[in-house]
Amino acid sequence: MKNKKRWSARNIAMMGMLMAMQLILTRFLAIETPFVRISFLFVPTVIMGMLFGPFLTATGSALTDFFGVMLFPKTGSYFPGFTLSAVLTGLIYGYFFYRKEMTLTRVILANALVTVLISIGLNTLWLYMIMGPGVLAELPLRIGKDLILLPIQIMITYAVGNQSLIKKQRLKFQ
Repeated sequence: MKNKKRWSARNIAMMGMLMAMQLILTRFLAIETPFVRISFLFVPTVIMGMLFGPFLTATGSALTDFFGVMLFPKTGSYFPGFTLSAVLTGLIYGYFFYRKEMTLTRVILANALVTVLISIGLNTLWLYMIMGPGVLAELPLRIGKDLILLPIQIMITYAVGNQSLIKKQRLKFQ
């Protein structure tokens, strides 16, 4: 019974809408250079994590990354490292927010992990593998961007997670 509820038409449609939001926020509404991307991609990913859990969020994020690169290639060809980053981001947000209270501590930990491990760590490694050592010259810029955006992400994540509409939706999807 629980599996049927999880794969209802409503849940599939909601997952599709959130994946479409990820795609739009990443491919069309982001400020992007070869080394730095500023976007609100984390918002639909957080909502997906709250509603669907770590594994479905990871799967949805991976599919969105793959189809986004295939349909709208901006900066180059497909690189699986960024898909791994999307998967890990989905796992982190799903682990911290699925069926759990949205406390400020939990929001800070999840966003700090994603920022340090994924954005600064893995994504810089992927860029280094693609573009070479010149990426390291841009590392202070990437770190500065992430340090500026981290408190903004924390505030937005906390606000989104504690909206009464989202709380009602979480009850329907569990």
